Amino acid sequence: MNRHLEELIELSKLDKSIDEFNPLIEMAQKKLARRVAKRDDINKKVANINSIIEDTNSKIDSLENQIKSINEQLTLSVAKERAVKTEKEMKALQMETELAKEKLNFVNEEIDRLNRILSVKEQELVEANKELEKAEIDLAKVSDEVSKKLASIHEDKSKLYAKRDRKIRDIDQKILSFYEKIRIWARNSAVVPVKKQACYGCYMKLNDSAYAEVIKSEDICTCHHCGRILYLEPQSVEVEA
Repeated sequence: MNRHLEELIELSKLDKSIDEFNPLIEMAQKKLARRVAKRDDINKKVANINSIIEDTNSKIDSLENQIKSINEQLTLSVAKERAVKTEKEMKALQMETELAKEKLNFVNEEIDRLNRILSVKEQELVEANKELEKAEIDLAKVSDEVSKKLASIHEDKSKLYAKRDRKIRDIDQKILSFYEKIRIWARNSAVVPVKKQACYGCYMKLNDSAYAEVIKSEDICTCHHCGRILYLEPQSVEVEA
């Protein structure tokens, strides 16, 4: 087999091995991202509950101020009764007192309703904070696992890159440039085997003349259909023989 072709086959396998780390990196990053998203969702939930609790407490405070105001009004009505001189004034005062009492009952009922909501939301907050604590622990654990995994991957990639650097120093630069141009669009299928007289990059059948060139392996051959660099695997040569 042509020496340059052998070098390109080895380089192609190295590049493929390097690129195979990318899905592993992406998978690890997605695993971490899912935990972060879960933690963030719970944080939003906690913030929303806190907002409802704060708003409910504010409403209760406002209603309690109304109760204070109504009670002052009722106390004043009692004092006014002493100064009433006519039946008309008395009826007006009684109506005013009844309206104040009705309003007082409504406000007390509203406070009871809000306190029930507050009780529910405070319990939800307790549960949400437990959920958040659990999510934080899980995130820290996964983050540590992913950090170790990525560190291991980057270490292995660095070794392959070093091996690749040594490899490309020995390859003719014109041939390397030719390979890199094909790899831009073909990625890890820039150099592919021929099986059953077909290019295993585009899976198109080679004509007899092109196939004969690949078998000879005297020069670097490319697929007439897609332009990928072709080679015949040793076992395939034996079968042809």
